[in-house]
Amino acid sequence: MYVQISELLIREISAGRLLDGERLPPERELAQSLNTTVRTLRKALAILVDKKLLERVQGSGNYIRHSDEVNSIYSMFRLELPEGGGLPKADILSVGAMEKPSDLPVFGTANHATRIRRLRYLDQSIIAVEEIWLDGNSGEIPEDKLSDSLYEFYKKQLGFWINRAEDRVSIAQVPAWSPSKFGKKPGEICGFIERFSWANDPEPIEYSRTWFDTDQSVYIARLK
Repeated sequence: MYVQISELLIREISAGRLLDGERLPPERELAQSLNTTVRTLRKALAILVDKKLLERVQGSGNYIRHSDEVNSIYSMFRLELPEGGGLPKADILSVGAMEKPSDLPVFGTANHATRIRRLRYLDQSIIAVEEIWLDGNSGEIPEDKLSDSLYEFYKKQLGFWINRAEDRVSIAQVPAWSPSKFGKKPGEICGFIERFSWANDPEPIEYSRTWFDTDQSVYIARLK
């Protein structure tokens, strides 16, 4: 929970909704607004201090400090709530290793891959369904070890870090496998993101496609 809270605050800082030099509310008040305990909040704030995004001033409070280099596990997650922000979470729908189907674009070096299908949330709002394909030569993905952040899983369990991605944003029909709790029915038009992701190899090792509900989320790319 404290890691999730720290990531939520990092996203708010990156988006400019928490300004450099801004003092955070008192810890008890902030903890209550985040529906957590003061102890958990302090552990989250300690992460921000380590990342040099927060300065604690004895007797005064906690002050935001911006940084151009923020190492966040959700730094490449581009969907936000219409009002901004939101903590990314996911429900796993299925995980399986299989031959790459013919409708996929070329990525990686193997003829097989792991396919992950997930339902995505921001806070409590369901915003998207996604399908991620990891090239078979990049490692195996056991479902019981997956976390909300695939990129964090790649780093800790498979030993590589996604350092570059290319997004292509358009519209598309919701896929037939989409669960009923998603806000759009199969066949309806919604926002669509295709992403190619790279680690250290010249070829992208991951391909994903995300169908997102434009009534519940927006795609944001900030240029610095």
